Amino acid sequence: MHAMNYRITLPADYDMKIIRHRVATRGHLLDGFPGLGLKAYLIRERGVDGSPVNQYAPFYLWNSAEGMNSFLWGPGFHGLVEDFGRPVVEHWTGLGFFRGPSFGALPRAAARRSEPIAAGEDPAAAITRALDELAGSADRPGLHSAALLVDPRHWELLRFTLWQDAAPEVPGEDRHEVLHLSQPEVDDIRTGRQW
Repeated sequence: MHAMNYRITLPADYDMKIIRHRVATRGHLLDGFPGLGLKAYLIRERGVDGSPVNQYAPFYLWNSAEGMNSFLWGPGFHGLVEDFGRPVVEHWTGLGFFRGPSFGALPRAAARRSEPIAAGEDPAAAITRALDELAGSADRPGLHSAALLVDPRHWELLRFTLWQDAAPEVPGEDRHEVLHLSQPEVDDIRTGRQW
């Protein structure tokens, strides 16, 4: 499993109806994309759920590097670059994926939290602890799914969760609205630990 996310921060007075329309008219284009486990079309609106910014922030879980590469070097991402400029694409390797009690429901909210692995900390111990924590909370009511990811370049852990309704308020988490979920190969995302 591979994950990627780009966060396009928009002006404070940006009309977010433009992004809502974009997703409503184009979101379905990835509903059958090969290699894609899921893509959550995420937004944050300034002043909503504590967000200080307007942001368009699609999040992807890929089952194959080929699928991810096909998207990044293909017409879909090219269209985004033409409209918004080329964003920084954050990328992580998958550590674990868990299905929650609301896995069959359409998620309406997401949460994203990153945390560094301290320089003196054993990465394997930090990863094991984070995986155990994620697995232990996978049965929370309303949880669609949860993923734990790592960026070994920056030694950063990222927890990404999808929720049927509202994401719980957790300090340090960015909460998002899910406008659409493309999930052509979501059932192929291996559950549990990824190695």
